[in-house]
Formats: sequence, structure tokens, C-alpha cells
Amino acid sequence: MANKFNINKDFTEYIKIFLEENSKINLISKNDEKVLLEKHIYDSLSIKLTNKLKDNMTLLDIGCGGGFPSVPIAIEYPMIQVYGIDSIRKKINSLNNIKNKLGLNNLTTICDRAENIKNMKFDIVTTRAVARLEKIIELALPLLKKDGYFIAYKSKKVSEEIAESEKILKKYNAYVNDIIEYTLPLEEIFERSLVLICFH
Repeated sequence: MANKFNINKDFTEYIKIFLEENSKINLISKNDEKVLLEKHIYDSLSIKLTNKLKDNMTLLDIGCGGGFPSVPIAIEYPMIQVYGIDSIRKKINSLNNIKNKLGLNNLTTICDRAENIKNMKFDIVTTRAVARLEKIIELALPLLKKDGYFIAYKSKKVSEEIAESEKILKKYNAYVNDIIEYTLPLEEIFERSLVLICFH
């Protein structure tokens, strides 16, 4: 049976503001606008299934794009300091507009590439729809604290990507700690996985 969870916050205002921004810059496809809650917000908050997020943690979302999962996480977890990094300035500008309108003081945006971050380590690093696992591990693990978790949002068919990543995991003395499967609340079956990676 697929994992399910509850969303605790009211995302009505965020959805309204997001759709305003999406009309100016294409953060998600127009077809996805009508399933924004089910496909993007719910997916972002599937991180709840890991039970790894605790107050006062820091979380970095690499390639945050339209703000998934960084913005829903920042709304749902006000006691976590969330950082969203993306190299595309217009996307970061949109995120800043959303952040300011919602008053999200626990969200910090960074317009840069992840490999340029120096002297910062995070409790949690996330990526969603950025690159294949092998490539993204190389960016994420150097930014992770020793006891932290890299959480990659992936499709259900992630086993091939994990197999490809064996060499790079070995390089960092890291391993796949867990794979959590869940289904999005959509009419069609939409199966997803969270891949949890940490250090030995």
C-alpha cells in the first residue's frame, strides 16, 4: 500500500500567489496549474514520510526552480531554515516575490550554482526534477553535514539510477539509507520515490 500523509497548513494563499507568478514566467506548465496542490505541493511535502525534519535544521534545495520542494517545506515547517538555490535569475526573482508576499522569513534564495557554495553545510539537501542521481549526488554530498541526509525526489523507476551511482557513493563513503515509495493523489496512478542517502 502506498504511503499517505496529511498536509497541515492552508496553501490557498500560496496557490493564488504562485499562479499569479506563473502567468508572468513559466514555473510549471499550464496543464499542471489545475493539479498544483496534488502534483507539486503534495509531492514536495512527501518529505514528511521520512520523519527526518526537525526544528532548527537547515535545508538546501538544489535547483529549486519554481520553488518545489523549498517553498511548501518552508510553509509547512516554519522552524526550519530553508535555502533554495538556482542559477536562473528570473526564477529566483519569482521565488523572492512569492516569499515576500507570504512573509516567509525562514526562506533564503541564492542565485548561483551549487558547486559555488563554500563554507556552508546543511542538515538536509533536497533535489526534485534536476538531474540523474549520479550527477546530483556529486553536487549534494559535499554540502551535507556528516549526520545529514540527501533526499532525492524521484520516479518509482529509480533502481537503475541507484545502480549507476555506486561508484560515486563509494567515493563519498555514502550509501542509500532508504527508499520511500508513495503515490500522488491524482486520478491517474502517479508513483514516486524518495531516495535517502547518508554517510557511513
